Amino acid sequence: MSLADYHVHTRFCDGKNSPEELVRAAIERGLTAIGFSGHSHTAFDESWCMSPAGTIQYRAEIARLKEAYGGVIRIYCGVEQDYDSDAPTDGYDYVIGSVHYLHLGEEYLPVDESPALLRAAAARYFGGDLYGLCEAYYAKVARVVERTGCDLIGHFDLITKFNEGEALFSTGEARYQAAWRAAADALLETGKTFEINTGAIARGYRRAPYPDQEILRYLRDGGARFVLSGDAHSVEGLCYDFPRWKWLLAACE
Repeated sequence: MSLADYHVHTRFCDGKNSPEELVRAAIERGLTAIGFSGHSHTAFDESWCMSPAGTIQYRAEIARLKEAYGGVIRIYCGVEQDYDSDAPTDGYDYVIGSVHYLHLGEEYLPVDESPALLRAAAARYFGGDLYGLCEAYYAKVARVVERTGCDLIGHFDLITKFNEGEALFSTGEARYQAAWRAAADALLETGKTFEINTGAIARGYRRAPYPDQEILRYLRDGGARFVLSGDAHSVEGLCYDFPRWKWLLAACE
């Protein structure tokens, strides 16, 4: 298996390293390709995304690196386009489409910030019903390709980031199952590729990649294509745990 990672974040958004540091690390580790995917600008929350000016700088820096290192490693300039972002995606090599927020009332509430925030959102907007919150999340996921025009569907079940050991809700509950299956069915019709994302393992939140293996089997049986993704936010996260999980990618082919 040739080694490549197409979901990589830098200091231009919420990553720890510069693009050049990540390129050099990728070369040292024998990667054949690296794809950068800075978080698109979200005006309602600028704490973790690229700024408009930073986006211009990001694209210029990746173009420079392509020129400088193109004979050694393939470098791609992508973007992780949030569902609620209105930043343009023209000119990128590829787009990852992701849902990070629920737009509830006047608030944009991140689904991957903390379990306490999820419980509070469920209490405030769903009468304490976490399954109602999950249904709202997957309803947005179902439209992520339509909304973002993405090539790659990012961390399909991000809502489970803090649900290791079913700490928040049961993934076997009928309403949860119906919600993710409806989203999966809608996205399977688009023919887009899904990522098998090891990022939450790297950061200690999960023991297995997104999506859950039951979801992966469902998507595989529906004809989906997949790519391993590290969702790296540092050099340590590049291709994180790929040797351990390459069997999962092979099982989905």
